[in-house]
Amino acid sequence: MATAMSAAAQPFLDYLEADARAALEQRGVRRRYPARVALFHEAQQADRVFLMLEGRVKLTRTSEDGREVVLAIRERGDLIGELAAIDGHPRSATAVALEPVEVLTIGAREFTSLIEAHPRIAVALVKMISRRLRDADTKRVEFAAHDAMARVAARIVELTERFGSDCAAGTAIDLPISQEELAGWVGCSREAVSRALQTMRDLGWVETERRRITVLDLDALHARAAQEA
Repeated sequence: MATAMSAAAQPFLDYLEADARAALEQRGVRRRYPARVALFHEAQQADRVFLMLEGRVKLTRTSEDGREVVLAIRERGDLIGELAAIDGHPRSATAVALEPVEVLTIGAREFTSLIEAHPRIAVALVKMISRRLRDADTKRVEFAAHDAMARVAARIVELTERFGSDCAAGTAIDLPISQEELAGWVGCSREAVSRALQTMRDLGWVETERRRITVLDLDALHARAAQEA
């Protein structure tokens, strides 16, 4: 099974040539946000887009029953808030810093003007949105065909590939994420995620601490993520 990460990993900046990057930087303003602060909220009218320079944010949406659903984790080089700036509709998600972040903010009108004036930026935007749609399709199939254990395993594999760093025990996931946030990402209850993590600990696949996961057997997680319900 290919992880969702493989369809969405390439950041927006990687699509841009030097002149297009320079044009963005000339129109943007650098800002910093501390951890756990929202950059923008769901249903707000969009007045700017954000280019991630440092740190990571989670994009969330509130379900009808009031639960937080995690849609994605964005990091350095990623563009966020662009859809609402382009189509003029209210924002479809909330963006919250998982750690201190630095961003380049660009006004919505300035951003649309840049797209019109720089075809390379427009092409980069289309490529990025296309990859994100493929990622969403992959997750939709995953939610329909896999149980909670497989979904948790798939997200841990994705986190390992995107944010993992070698350590004495295995691979530490360098991202402060709670069980509640992981549950909101895989579409399960916190209790189901807790049971899945306990099983993985018992099997020797992972070690967990508060907001920290260390992967001990990535091959086993890959195999479990591929199993259909």
